[in-house]
Amino acid sequence: QVRLVESGGGSIQAGGSLKLSCVASNFDTSTYCMAWFRQAPGKERERVASIGGRAGDRIYTDSVRGRFVITKDNAKNTLYLQMNSLKPEDSAIYYCAGRIDDSRTSAGQCIAVSEIDYWGQGTDVTVSS
Repeated sequence: QVRLVESGGGSIQAGGSLKLSCVASNFDTSTYCMAWFRQAPGKERERVASIGGRAGDRIYTDSVRGRFVITKDNAKNTLYLQMNSLKPEDSAIYYCAGRIDDSRTSAGQCIAVSEIDYWGQGTDVTVSS
């Protein structure tokens, strides 16, 4: 049974940094693509960043490019999201996500909610001005 468990959320002032972690069980991070999504109250869930399995390619949504960095440690089966220069509009619940498909492992194939097979429970990030 696949399990994704996030940690690292919290409350922080604008301009600060947080690092989210997601430990994956029964999910091979060296093969399959993963992503971070977020959902603010009253808004749809949106992709923040994704990373390919085999190639490790990365894609970011425009609003976080240059501020957030997605990485993974395959030896630890763990996905990370380093968030810098945080803004109040970054406040949301952040979800770790993964897709198991041997023929679709690049970052570009983990960008839509409909493409995701597994979700974590979410971790709350609140940025105050």
